[in-house]
Amino acid sequence: MITFWVAALGLTILLYVTLDGFDLGVGMLFPFAPGETARRHMLSAISPVWDGNETWLVIAGTILFGAFSSVYALLLSALYLPLIIMLAALILRGVAFEFRYKSTHFRWLWDAGFAGGSLVAGFVQGAAVGALVKGLPVTGAAFSGGPFWWLSPFALLCGVGLCLGYAMLGAGWLTYKTAQDVQEFAFRVLPGLLLSVLIFLVLAFILAIVSDLRVMHRWTEEPFLFVFPAIGVLACWRMYRAARGKRGLVPFLCGLAIFCAAFGTLAASFYPYIIPYSIRIDQAASPASSLSFLFWGAGAFVLPLTLVYTLVVYFVFRGQVDPGAEYH
Repeated sequence: MITFWVAALGLTILLYVTLDGFDLGVGMLFPFAPGETARRHMLSAISPVWDGNETWLVIAGTILFGAFSSVYALLLSALYLPLIIMLAALILRGVAFEFRYKSTHFRWLWDAGFAGGSLVAGFVQGAAVGALVKGLPVTGAAFSGGPFWWLSPFALLCGVGLCLGYAMLGAGWLTYKTAQDVQEFAFRVLPGLLLSVLIFLVLAFILAIVSDLRVMHRWTEEPFLFVFPAIGVLACWRMYRAARGKRGLVPFLCGLAIFCAAFGTLAASFYPYIIPYSIRIDQAASPASSLSFLFWGAGAFVLPLTLVYTLVVYFVFRGQVDPGAEYH
């Protein structure tokens, strides 16, 4: 039962990062759109799915709360401030998404809220992941750090890197869902975003070595981990070729492959720990009776139902959006 919930937690986190990642990326690219018509086109490209994508964040939190309650309590204590900032940014983004259509004189303000909320949410997520990679200060099973422990050069770099990755993913989505001016815009910015992501990865690797992070020792102990970066490199090359050839959808699929490779790298590097090198999965798991009870509700019904709903939504709203269509 523990294996099921570990897999479910990994799946929900990956789905959130990739699905909400591309619409956060569209929000980051929003200020650079070539005009109001292009901005409406970009919003139409994510309007059927953006709020549903955030469902996976809620489900991931629910699994942590039910199946790994001690980790939920520990992470909430350690990341309370960045989580509050992230949730506030997501709320601002959602409000701005709706209000910009109703506003006339202050549309610029809601545009800034939509783009800023997307940027802040992505940055905080990346910084939190970077902080966990660097190491969570734990004494026994309790958090022993201060409110700003998560702010470090490595974590801040990861925050910037995830924003670049989300923007790259968002541009890939726009090559598939849009036409004319927005599609051209997406193809134009993709090579630069891809290069920026690669530069970030090199800098993060160098900083990890300089900082002597424990995760780097796993790479020397387990050489098979290099399989995941190799997949990522191949996906980067394929994305570059697709962007140069202006082939829609392929850049987005390559972006998904890059994120999956990065997620696989982290997961394999930390296993069997759920909190890197502090708390193992078996130590954090709730009692077997709780895991079983949770399975017959959330595991057997809610999780599959949400997966089916997500697949249906993406199938129904497949293909390019009408450039002249309005969200409302």
